[in-house]
Amino acid sequence: MLDLRAPALLAEEGERLVREVYKRDFRQRDAAIRDRDSWKLERLQHFEEQGSTSRDALRRGDWEEALRLLDARRDGLLASYREDESRRSFFHRVRVVEWPLTPYLQWELHSLRQHAQCGARIRVVGAEVVAASEDDELVPEVVILGGRTLYQVLYTDSGAPNGAIRFTGPELIGRWESYVQQLYAAGEDVMRYFDRRVADLPPPKTKTSPAAKTKTTKAE
Repeated sequence: MLDLRAPALLAEEGERLVREVYKRDFRQRDAAIRDRDSWKLERLQHFEEQGSTSRDALRRGDWEEALRLLDARRDGLLASYREDESRRSFFHRVRVVEWPLTPYLQWELHSLRQHAQCGARIRVVGAEVVAASEDDELVPEVVILGGRTLYQVLYTDSGAPNGAIRFTGPELIGRWESYVQQLYAAGEDVMRYFDRRVADLPPPKTKTSPAAKTKTTKAE
């Protein structure tokens, strides 16, 4: 079993950003990246997705509509990844998966598969791969932009986005970038994983909660 230890990440060494400030800061820094890749580690098994009609359909328990709406966004995803290619800057994701899947994660794996079909670089690891770093709490949700900025993305207990902590120290960022890269190298391509473990699953059973909305793509 791979025994990787996540670097320390101390909140007091970063700058707390409320959600709107974080989103704006992320967009500005992401748009400026050229010739350098970015990395994301997703650990939580449930989020609330904002502004996603497909996620809303899942929440209502309409699985077929949720998948149809995912497919409807394909052209937009293709355009986004063509832009990444033009900047020679690729966004890599590592998705930690636990079984049994939550309804959200089953839906997200369909979403991530579509991202990968459009050009995204996404790999899946099991929870046992990060277990060495989880004695007291889960490894944090992190995004590393172009080797220059690290965000610890924050969520409420219900999975709603709650801003981020921004870190800019080069040594800290280098340690975390190396850690996520090693997880990525140990992972399985999301399309292969999907075909092997997810494609034949029945629709998830969901509890409707029409008031809940939150979570985006790269930043959250």
